[in-house]
Amino acid sequence: MHYSVDKALLVLIACTSTYALPWRKSEPGAKCGYESCHPVKDGYLNVHFIPHTHDDVGWLKTVDQYYFGTKNSIQLAGVQFILDSVVNELAKDPNKRFIYVETAFFWKWWVDQSEETQTIVKDLVASGRLEFIGGAWAMNDEAASNYMSIVDQFTWGLRKLNDTFGECGRPHIGWQIDPFGHSRQMATLFSQFGYDGLFFGRLDFEDKIQRLTNKTAEMIWQSSPNIGSSADLYTQVLYNYYSAPEGFCFDIVCGVNPIVDDIHSPEYNVEAKVKY
Repeated sequence: MHYSVDKALLVLIACTSTYALPWRKSEPGAKCGYESCHPVKDGYLNVHFIPHTHDDVGWLKTVDQYYFGTKNSIQLAGVQFILDSVVNELAKDPNKRFIYVETAFFWKWWVDQSEETQTIVKDLVASGRLEFIGGAWAMNDEAASNYMSIVDQFTWGLRKLNDTFGECGRPHIGWQIDPFGHSRQMATLFSQFGYDGLFFGRLDFEDKIQRLTNKTAEMIWQSSPNIGSSADLYTQVLYNYYSAPEGFCFDIVCGVNPIVDDIHSPEYNVEAKVKY
């Protein structure tokens, strides 16, 4: 059975920038980052739907309750089942991709896996099929967080990824999709980390309406005047917070019909889903 806290779909932006940590090199021939992207088709609008996690490292339940799936009367959530099912599906189909965000939960899962499973996961990361973004131990608040606490928890999460997966485990994207408000200093930190972009989901509703109307949901954030243009960071507001597009959430909590691509079935619905 597969439980999740929140799962969404988005267009993935990859990057090839460097980070200050001494990233361990991955195995020879590994293709991750840009090189692992599917080829685009000329003359078409190419859209890449990438499932990702949004697993609160403690919110309505404790970390262990979220991870093991207990106390589901409070919230239906069991993070370990996300990782179990995702790794299984990625291993079966090289065309599939997945983003994992919260290093705290990933590490809790990782240390309990067999050597065989760990080898499979390392191959998925090295081939770009499983990608880490954010990379911190958790997705921190931006309003009341201490500066050094933010740096420390990013350092802890990023070093775990570096020591385990090498260069292909290095996140390229700042992923702040759930904090209620966003600070210039946080954007500055991401630019100094060597990240290539920042995505966030929550902003004032009037600001969001204006940006969607004027097509300014994508921007270059000039985050720190003291640092100059090196602190400029590509930033994008997610269209639908961090939820799946309407009619395309297939988790057990959604109750949405799956895509049926068997043209001989009376339940065939591909064209209807596309038009929807």
